[in-house]
Amino acid sequence: MHASQGRSVGLGLALVSAFAFGGSGVAAKPLIEAGLDPLHVVWLRVAGAALIMLPVAWRHRALVLRRPALLAGFGLLAVAGVQAFYFASLSRIPVGVALLVEYLAPALVLGWVRFVQRRPVTRAAAVGVVLAVGGLACVVEIWAGLRFDALGLLFALGAACCQVGYFILSDQGSTGDDAADPLGVIAYGLLIGTAVLTVVARPWGMDWSLLAGSADMGGTRVPAVLLLGWIVLLATVVAYVTGVLSVRKLSPQVAGVVACLEAVIATVLAWVLLREHLSAPQIIGGAVVLVGAFIAQSSTPKAPTGPVAGGAPDTRLHDADKQLSAGRTAP
Repeated sequence: MHASQGRSVGLGLALVSAFAFGGSGVAAKPLIEAGLDPLHVVWLRVAGAALIMLPVAWRHRALVLRRPALLAGFGLLAVAGVQAFYFASLSRIPVGVALLVEYLAPALVLGWVRFVQRRPVTRAAAVGVVLAVGGLACVVEIWAGLRFDALGLLFALGAACCQVGYFILSDQGSTGDDAADPLGVIAYGLLIGTAVLTVVARPWGMDWSLLAGSADMGGTRVPAVLLLGWIVLLATVVAYVTGVLSVRKLSPQVAGVVACLEAVIATVLAWVLLREHLSAPQIIGGAVVLVGAFIAQSSTPKAPTGPVAGGAPDTRLHDADKQLSAGRTAP
């Protein structure tokens, strides 16, 4: 495939991933308001996705022996780590601050590529990161309830580092004779993440009867199981598959900046589907993020045979359900 075609495909996949991850919050918030604990929603999301990907895990079972470190890293960092650190930070600092720190991941990716791998970083990627982070500060309205808590900020930074791990590990193993199939990596990452989150979330204490009822979404009653299906299929399975594939076609630093659109998409969807208000700074900030992502994606992509680049969505389950679970509108 021609380089420009590959970049176009990668950009398209990154946008699909951003929309999928960004849409998780509008489905998660009604479930949380119906009575489900936020951690239980996250566990249902990851466990449900792991169940769907179980046949894929079986098909790629050779990966367990070939790339155990890659699978463990993806499950612990890209799946479980982001969630655990994010929720820990929410207990101490405002959601907007936590989100902004977590979405510093693209800047950390650039630092990894430049200073650890000693590879050049394009000016477009650097400018895109600066604009995206600045725009996100407006989208999450960081000035609202701003306070300093060293431990809370440390937890949020942990979430950012785990998100960096998502991009790095998504890119790792994409070349060479020992390349790891991305679907297999995702499948085992979800299984490992489910095991870790089971200890944290303790789903045996969940009120399962809530899933048989309905939840309010912007004044409309929607079956809870339909919302759960949205979270599992679209916001997790589709989001992770397209996200990992996009990192392998783009450079991790570019994919990381495009991933910042998740916060903007989450805010817009909350405005449309949940009737939540958008302020002028949020609208302006969203536009700045779009400009930053556009500039970053114009940077030269990595060479297919180059060394593994560091990278990071949401995921990490990175996403809007984290902020919405805290009870306020965030990106």
